[in-house]
Order: sequence, then C-alpha cells, then structure tokens
Amino acid sequence: MLVVGAMVGFGALLAAGGAEAQEFSAEMVSREGKEIVNAKIYVAKDKVRMEMPESVMIIRRDKDLSWMLMPADKMYMEQPVNMSSAPKVVKEFDGEIERVAMGTVAVDGAPAEKFQVTYMEKKKKVSVYQWLRAGQFPVKVEAVDGSWGFEYKNLETGPQPADLFEPPADYQKFAMPGLGDMMKGLGGF
Repeated sequence: MLVVGAMVGFGALLAAGGAEAQEFSAEMVSREGKEIVNAKIYVAKDKVRMEMPESVMIIRRDKDLSWMLMPADKMYMEQPVNMSSAPKVVKEFDGEIERVAMGTVAVDGAPAEKFQVTYMEKKKKVSVYQWLRAGQFPVKVEAVDGSWGFEYKNLETGPQPADLFEPPADYQKFAMPGLGDMMKGLGGF
C-alpha cells in the first residue's frame, strides 16, 4: 500500500509557485512507519515519471492521463487522472494556515530552510516539517510525529528527455474493467 501512498502522497513533497517550472530528476525515498520505498523520479512541466522496483507510473497533467507501465510484461494501463489530486511541484500547501521558520540545515549535503507547516485537510489540522532548497524548491517533507516522510536525494536539475513521459512503442496497452473505479477511490489515479 505504501507504493500507492507514495504516488498519491508525493504530491505533498512537490508544491506550487516558482518551483513548478523546475525540471529535475532525483532518487525519492518515501517512508511510512518502518516500510520504505525507493524510487527514481523525473519531473518536467506538467509531467512526472516515477520508477519503482516493479512498475513505472507516468502522470501527464497536460493530457489528464496516467500510465502504469509493467516492464516485465512490456504492458501498460492508461487511466484518466483527477487533476485536483495529481502531483504538482509546489512550495505552499493547499489550505496552509501557518508556516514557522526553524532555521537552515543540510539535506542531502546541501543547505535547506526548515519550516513547520500547518494546513487544513478535510476539516482537520495537519502539521508537517518541510525543507526548501534555495528558499523555493521542496526537497523533503515529514510528518511532525515522524510517522511518514518523503525526501529527494541526488537531485539533478535540468531538462528531461521527452521519451521518459510516454509508454515505450513496444509495450502493449491493456485494460482491466472496474480498475478505473477502484483507482478513483485511491485519489484519482
């Protein structure tokens, strides 16, 4: 379940503002309790690719679509994306009500500003720590209680190859009836 949570939740690590146009690749480490998932992530304008151990997720905000690739089978599944829950690069959280600066610390060997951020989610206050590199780019988010977190490591900024954001030509498209409804229940994927 952490893999689905990573796809849905890593949007919390990515936030709107000046970082939105930033193209980059990085290793992403997501943690929920003792479970850890490592992934490689590529971000371009309106496009995200997340490579996990057994699958690849491509989200195309510009097409309102996502593709789940299964490299071992050379197959992919296409699903519409609920854009309100799709990941986007952001600095501020939706429903943010408070941001407290906590100083500068090193994250993956580079200075980052640490904040405690409180925001409203479904009529409930949520508090997280957020680390911003160069004052704008979110590189880490963690629940104040330490129960979950996301972090980028080995961050490299710059243009990403366009073919990363398309299913490979030699993959077969397939559909699973009813899966679309189940995925919508998981946040729009």
